[in-house]
Amino acid sequence: MNAPTTRHTIPDDTLREVAQQHGTPCWVYDAAAIRGRIERLKKFGVVRYAQKANSNVHVLRLLRELGVVVDAVSLGEIERAVAAGFVGSGEPAGIVYASDILDRTVLQRIAQLKIPVNIGSPQMLEQLAQASPGHAVWLRINPGFGSGFNRKTNTGGEFSKHGIWHENVQECYGLIRRHELQLVGLHMHIGSGADVGHLRRVCDAMVNEVRKCPIDIQAVSAGGGLPATYREGDKELDVGEIFDVWSAARATIEAHLGHPVSLEIEPGRYVVANSGCLVSEVRAKKSVGANQFVLVDAGFNDLMRPSMYGSFHQIEIVPQAGAPARGNVRPTIVGGPLCEAGDLFTQEAGGGIVTQDMPEPEVGDLAVFNDAGAYCASMSSNYNSRTLAPEVLLDGGSRRLIRRRQRMDELLALELSCD
Repeated sequence: MNAPTTRHTIPDDTLREVAQQHGTPCWVYDAAAIRGRIERLKKFGVVRYAQKANSNVHVLRLLRELGVVVDAVSLGEIERAVAAGFVGSGEPAGIVYASDILDRTVLQRIAQLKIPVNIGSPQMLEQLAQASPGHAVWLRINPGFGSGFNRKTNTGGEFSKHGIWHENVQECYGLIRRHELQLVGLHMHIGSGADVGHLRRVCDAMVNEVRKCPIDIQAVSAGGGLPATYREGDKELDVGEIFDVWSAARATIEAHLGHPVSLEIEPGRYVVANSGCLVSEVRAKKSVGANQFVLVDAGFNDLMRPSMYGSFHQIEIVPQAGAPARGNVRPTIVGGPLCEAGDLFTQEAGGGIVTQDMPEPEVGDLAVFNDAGAYCASMSSNYNSRTLAPEVLLDGGSRRLIRRRQRMDELLALELSCD
């Protein structure tokens, strides 16, 4: 049985040095990988990064330097974008707010910064108009169907909370006119991992919605959901094919409107997933009946995706410096330290336990979770009262700490301050 192929380009010595300097678990990102992804997307008019995938301020600054703009789905993400140098105004706007509601605090900040809002309900229009007359808006339309690699990533159809149901859009146009809001464009996103067949259906739906729109618009958004690769043999996304499908739809829209229209793409996972890894240390191993367990110092509070979605992350064993390469590859269940039976990284959707083939490690070796740049650090928690892990950005020959490890006194501060 052969050992799995390494999925990242970060040298083992660098991973060992990061672990030695910053401890484990620790997130590591490669800036060159992020730049490469943005370069592939440049043919789209506007690349609007969905920062929920990875919202570290230093990653956002890197993307701003590359000409990318962002969306925000919370007050915290607005403030992260501002801290990274983005502004709400401009053409295109540096920030667009795209949540399902407008809570009062967010509404105040949006009005102050003049951040356009991607609207998902009639009530959002009314609340925004009252707080900020004449505000710029997008309409997110649920076309009546969805797609995604998992039910929880499907953002269209009757069971999705996202967007305005396609049969109710005319009501929103009436509210926009009544309250004299500025309609920038229409947005449509049906889920993560949508294939080209679904994409063509979305494009047809977008064209039909533009034809029915009684207000002139300046832009359309293709949404996000661009897939990343996680397994050896996964097919790489053909960005050119995606662009060609949307470019044809835009041409039809421009012919109908009689003027050019900006095309936005809204990637998150695609930009950062393959740039990052989670570095952990092997702390124990044991046989349990016919199963081989390897236990590491990272838990699902650090990397939630396998427990939440049954998502796959290839796990690579990096031996200690000077140690020989590990042999004796065998099927292995990998788990963490949490007081939870579900704290396992080798799961499938529905919670079934699976294995990964890997060399049998020694305690002290590193276990590296590949393709962990998206929806990993950003979904971390303090469950079991564990502190948030540090993040490190590699950029050429430089290595920068971009989030230090959370201290225990910071973990307790919100509670002890109430004494």
